[in-house]
This record gives sequence, C-alpha cells and structure tokens, in this order.
Amino acid sequence: MPIQYHIHVQEGDVAPYVLLPGDPGRVETIASYWDSAKKIASNREYTTYTGLYKGMPISCTSTGIGAPSTAIALEELARIGATTFLRVGTCGTYQDEISNGDIIIFDSAVRFDGTSVLYAPIEYPAVANYEVLNACIAAAGKLNIPHHVGATRSGDTFYARQGKPGSSFNNFWQSNWEHFQEDMKRLNVKGSEMETGIVFVLPKLWGLRAGSMAVVVDNTFRVTDESGQFDAEATLDHSAENIQRLAQLGSESLYMLYQNDLKKNA
Repeated sequence: MPIQYHIHVQEGDVAPYVLLPGDPGRVETIASYWDSAKKIASNREYTTYTGLYKGMPISCTSTGIGAPSTAIALEELARIGATTFLRVGTCGTYQDEISNGDIIIFDSAVRFDGTSVLYAPIEYPAVANYEVLNACIAAAGKLNIPHHVGATRSGDTFYARQGKPGSSFNNFWQSNWEHFQEDMKRLNVKGSEMETGIVFVLPKLWGLRAGSMAVVVDNTFRVTDESGQFDAEATLDHSAENIQRLAQLGSESLYMLYQNDLKKNA
C-alpha cells in the first residue's frame, strides 16, 4: 500500500485505534499522555503521532475543520489498517444544564453537513458504534469527568446559520434558521460541531467502529457583540485544562475498548 496522498502515512505507521482531533496543534498534547509517542507525519491539516498507552498501540491524526477534510483522513486511515476511530473535539451546546468544560459523549448526529450525503442518503443513521460508546461512558465514570450523553448537530459552517441572527458577517439568507437554536434545544440536541456526522457514517458503511466526544467550549451559544458579530475569541473557552481533560478521556476510552477487545478475542 503506497503512502497516502494527504496524510502522508503508510501501512504500519498507524495503530488500529486512532484518536481524531481537529486541530493539528492538539495532537502533540494528546500524545503527551501516552507512555511513548513518535511523530509520523505532518502535511496540510493532517498531523499523525503513533505510540503506546498502557501498552496499547495507539495513534492520533488531526482532521482539520469540517466534514470534507475529516472524510479524507478517515478514507486514508482506513486504507492503511485503522479500524477504530474516536473523535476528540470541541463543541458548543444548546442545553442550559451543560457547562463549559463538560464532556459530551455523542451517541448520534443530526446530519446538516453536505459531505455525508455524498456517501449515504440522509435517511442513513449517523450513530456511534455501541462498543466505542460504552467504553467512552465507562472511562468518563472511572475518571470522574463531568459528562453527558446525547446527540450533536453536525454542520458545515462555523458562522453562518448558527445561533442568533447576526452571527455571520452578513445575513444574506436567514429564512427560518433564526429559530434554529431553539429548535435544537427542544429536540434535546446537546452539542453543535462540524465533524461527528461524517465520523459516524463512514466507518459504519465500511464495517468499522467509530465514536465521538467533545469538550464544551461555548455554553452561551453564539453571543454576539454590539455590531451583531460573533466574537469567538471572547466567547470560546479553549483552556489548556479543557483540552487536557479531553486528551485523557479519549486515550482512556480507547484503552478500555482495547481491554474489552482482548477479552472478547481470548
């Protein structure tokens, strides 16, 4: 199998168990929680480390922002032997009881992205693999990390059609979307981010496993300034503590899954 065009890794470079953050800058932070780690490649938005966590072979590859670049990472990782994927990202929340720093473990995704429908019709379910989901929940309980389980809304935009009218640079087309935030809240959708839908759909199509979790960095949801613009720098809580908690829980979740796999295959 030749070196993969975008992620610049080849067969033997990655473990079967792979963590998927969006930001390439977070890969080294995540790998710092392992017993050992080696940088394998870095190209465009894709940075990959491989190492050992409590004796388990593990990799981490960044996916960039949104479904298109995430789909590329998933395609190329699957081609070289990755079988279990766990997204570890950040999100906003529609629910008042969820605080910044809490982890949402996603069991499903409302598909508002344009990429996944090119692989499967919108009726096709975007759901977590139950083994990965159960391992994530068990790991959060073991580590005593505040967490919630539920659906996320996965879309293609960071600014447009998000939360309050005015959160985009120019309101070219609002239509009924000005009520979108309240609709998601009433539907008990817990998270809002850009990647989980595709992370759930593709491995399911291929007979592989996937899960997703995100640390909440915006529980005010799209507060706008006096000009009507969303100020991400002032609103989003990307503290080191939040990212470290995510790194710890993601690694431990895959380890618990690994242990379960060993028992199942014994």
